[in-house]
This record gives sequence, structure tokens and C-alpha cells, in this order.
Amino acid sequence: MVYYFSRNKYYICPNQTIKMTKQDFTKATFRDFENIEGMNIAERSEIFYEFLNFMKDNGHMNYRLPNNTGSNSVVNVNIHGKNRDYVSFVSSDYLGFTQHPKVKQAAIDGIEKYGTGTAATPLIGGFFNYHGELEAKISSFFGRDADEAVTFTTGYTANSASLQVLMQKEDIAILDMAVHASVHEGCAFTNKKTFLHNNLENLEQILKVSENQYRTKLVIIDGVYSQDGDVAHVEEIYRLVKKYNAFLMVDDVHGVGILGKTGRGTLEDTNLLDKVDIITGTFSKTFGNLGGYVITNKKLAAFIKFQSRQQIFSATAPPSSAGIIKAISLIDEEPEWREKLWENIHYFTKNLVELGYDIGNTCSAVIPVKIGDPHVTGDVGRMLIDRGIYTNPILYPAVARKNARIRMSMTARHNKEHLDQTLNAFEDISNHLNIKKKL
Repeated sequence: MVYYFSRNKYYICPNQTIKMTKQDFTKATFRDFENIEGMNIAERSEIFYEFLNFMKDNGHMNYRLPNNTGSNSVVNVNIHGKNRDYVSFVSSDYLGFTQHPKVKQAAIDGIEKYGTGTAATPLIGGFFNYHGELEAKISSFFGRDADEAVTFTTGYTANSASLQVLMQKEDIAILDMAVHASVHEGCAFTNKKTFLHNNLENLEQILKVSENQYRTKLVIIDGVYSQDGDVAHVEEIYRLVKKYNAFLMVDDVHGVGILGKTGRGTLEDTNLLDKVDIITGTFSKTFGNLGGYVITNKKLAAFIKFQSRQQIFSATAPPSSAGIIKAISLIDEEPEWREKLWENIHYFTKNLVELGYDIGNTCSAVIPVKIGDPHVTGDVGRMLIDRGIYTNPILYPAVARKNARIRMSMTARHNKEHLDQTLNAFEDISNHLNIKKKL
């Protein structure tokens, strides 16, 4: 047990084995405060508030910082009460479409035509022409028919809401251990097993055991994984899934628009775009807006539209979503944005490796700079801020306790000067801290 000291009381946290005082919050993570034994909500929030103050005092609070400007390669952020410009690697606006004039104009035109909101759910008056155009556009993007898409107000609910209606107590969801939190939430009311990340042998073991026990077996993977930036073994997983009469869902939020010969994502180069049972994604990254989508066959799509609680009880996306339709077109109309993005990725990762940093197996716009120790990772985040670089330290439970990292999101709007400034900062930091390097 860990005992957290606050106001002359010791509080118990069951996930550790040593005594921790207020001065020892370096050993704590956000997860330790989720459900502390014997503490009510007021006591739990009190000790967590002290932990947040500890992080602020150590310059580790790189979270919920107010941005004064839009998503871009350089942003103005208020940190510790001061406004300053920073080179930013916190945005997943990979192609920079949030700032594209054609995308912004399409969103403005949508508002001018329809107003600022819909004020209704899809089933009772909230389904407008632009919603139908968006469904048809994203379906066509993946080579599907117009009635094979369902759109949601967020990418998170595209996963959580659709899975909650598809997967019931008689079914089983089999998840790669690295899938997004929205997938886990969506599987809260069904049976669930996880397999080791990208481990085909472990997956097959679970499929064998589950083959005759459940009504529906759904394997769920990411196309590109959000913390390591590595790609799923999609072809091999697809073959295993079909061998055991299961279904496959691929959440490709970090692959679409970036990977594939024409930007269709992880499934394009493996010729599985028309074969995978369910594809999910978001409009908040490559397409520079807000919302999510599910691509599947027309019967499953209709089932989700009329059975998902989010589709029944939540208002639809606003008219500014018309900007998404233009962003989807730009993937083909202006391929230079993808080319610039990959130029930046190759330059930045090559130089990070030459500096000795461990970036794992990334092959995408997600670039993890793995530090290991969570407190040292927080120190690196603070030192980057001091040098004008805005990044996200990623700690447990988003990653394993000993696998903390600085997560960098590359965009097409970064230029060489931005990247060199950042590389120089990492080189300087490595000369000040004893950071474990890749051997």
C-alpha cells in the first residue's frame, strides 16, 4: 500500500508497495487517484488537487494550457500566466487543414446557409443535407457506397457508441492491448479479452478458445497506434480473424490521410479497404474539424443509425462540418500536403535517432521520444517549454509506468527552422540530463 500524506492524514492507494508522503508524489500517476480505497469523492479530489499543485510547482503541468491562437506549427500559449509563442507538437492536425483557406471558407459557407447548430437529433429533425453529403463523401473516399457510412459528433463516440449497440453480453470483443480508450468504453457491456500488442500467436490463442463460446466475435485493432506510431499487422490479423469466423474492426484515426498510396490509410496498401468489416475514424485529425465516422456494410450502418443511443439522443454535428467535405477532397486535389508531412517526418526522426533518442518503431506522424522515468519525462517537458517547444509528456496509464515519453505530432505546416530548433533543444537537454538512449 501507498500512504499519501495530506493535512496530517494518511490516505491509502492500493497499487503501490511503499509509504509515500506529500514530498514523494514523484512516484504517483493519475491512475493512482482514480479509486483510492476508503476515500469518498471529496477526500479523493482533495489529495488529487495536492498532486496537481505538486506537478505545477515542478513545471510538469503541460496539460489544459490555454491556447490564444488556432492549431498550427507555432501557437501562442498561456503558461504560468505568461503568453508566449511556441513551436507546437501537440496537435494531430497532420496536414494543417484547420488553417486551410478552402476548408475554412467551406465551414463559413455552411454556417451562412444553415446557422450555427442543428438543435435536434438525427432521427427527429437534425439530419441536414450536409450530413448526407458528408456520409456520401467519406464513404466514397473509402470506395464504398453512400449508405455504408454513419457519422458521429466525435471520433470517440464513433467507437464507443457504435460498439455499445453492436456488442452485447452474448458476444466478445478481442482487443489489441494498445487500442484507444474509446474502444474499451464501448466494450464495457460485453465480454472482453485483450491480446499482447501486435502479437499474432496470442491473438490466435484467444480466437481458438472463443470460437464456439460466443455469438459474435469482434477483433478490434488500430491501424496506427496513437502512442508508439507503429502500424498493425493488418494482413496477418485479417487472415486469422476470418480463419476463426470472426469480424474485424480497424480504428485508423492516425493512418487515414497519411498512409497509403493515395492517403486512404493503413488498409490501402494491403488491399483491405473493401474487406474489413468495420472501419472507424475521426474528422479531428487529418480532416481538420470535429466528428467521427463508421464505415461498414449498409445493413450494419442502418442498424447503428437507428439503434445507437448517440444517434437517437444527441444533437447532430453543426453546419461548420461542411468544411470536412472540402478537406476530404483536398487529400486528392492537393497531395503536396502529404508530401511535405513525410519530408518533415523523415528529417526529424533521422536526426532524433542520430542524437541517440529512442523513438521506437514509429512509421507515422506520431513520434514518441521515449524517456522511461515519468518524473524525468516531466523534467524534459518543462525544459522543452523553457526552450520554446510545446509538447505532451505522456505518462501512465496512457503508457506503461516505465515507458513514459514525450509524444510529438508532426504536421505539414512545420518547416525546417521549427524542426532544427526542436532538435537543438533535445540535444541541449540530453547534455543536462542522464536520459536513457536507444542502444
